Amino acid sequence: MKTRPLGGTGHDTSIMTFGTIALNWLEQEGADQMVELVLDRGVNHFDVAPMYGDAELKLGPKLRQHRDEIFLGCKTQERTYDGAKRKLEQSLTRLGVDHIDLYQVHGLEYEHELDTITGDGGALEAFREAKDDGLISHIGLTSHSEPQLILDAIDRIDDLETLMFPMNPVVAGKDDADHDYDAVLERADEEGIGTLGIKAFAKGPWPSTDELPEGDRPYANWYEPVDTPAEIEERFDFAAAQGLTSVVSMGDPKLMAMVLDAAQRYDGMDEAAQRSLIEKLRHDESPVPEQLHH
Repeated sequence: MKTRPLGGTGHDTSIMTFGTIALNWLEQEGADQMVELVLDRGVNHFDVAPMYGDAELKLGPKLRQHRDEIFLGCKTQERTYDGAKRKLEQSLTRLGVDHIDLYQVHGLEYEHELDTITGDGGALEAFREAKDDGLISHIGLTSHSEPQLILDAIDRIDDLETLMFPMNPVVAGKDDADHDYDAVLERADEEGIGTLGIKAFAKGPWPSTDELPEGDRPYANWYEPVDTPAEIEERFDFAAAQGLTSVVSMGDPKLMAMVLDAAQRYDGMDEAAQRSLIEKLRHDESPVPEQLHH
């Protein structure tokens, strides 16, 4: 699988990142098999979070076995020093490792959160202390919010090394500032910040629970995903062609093999094909633009 430099971290990340929330839906034996499969196919960047059910616990055994092969990203939704410090310690314990490669502010949504994170007693103090103590190596941020908020974070966090944000043809087809993630990509490139794309495979919101009860949904994703090999491949190719360092896989383990196939086959996507896909999907609903700012 192709790799790309993850900004200035010094790590070459596989163009697919394994979103380990998929492990939450598997028994331990299946989780172990999935980690081995993903590694065998060339993925070297894993992303986990405390909010992904028991994914940290299920990742732990194989992570410890293959620690040198895995660039480990984790994150916290805590915004204060005390909360972030406690959550980091918890993740290290649950994962059973003494070091996380990339620790990220998770799900930044509002400006006031950024104020708390960057202020006295904010989460960044815990991040930087952990970096000094060797518990983490790099600092990142994830967000579904307006691109301007992410740009503000770049301005205010001078040691920010990675960003994770939505990228798919529906987002790219929106011609307004609220969806201008190209501006984030350009700024990240200028600043040497690595970029990780999420929601690349979003098809649309699930039908209402009156039409389709949650128990009848065929996939564990919070949005309805594309689910054919051709759709998954074109979505992967589109996201990877935007200049992202890596595209994060979907949350349902049943779709993982198709994402791996697409990532291994990736060989670029020309501009005409990108424009065609944007136009084809321009008027489709998508949970990514519609549910960004909830």
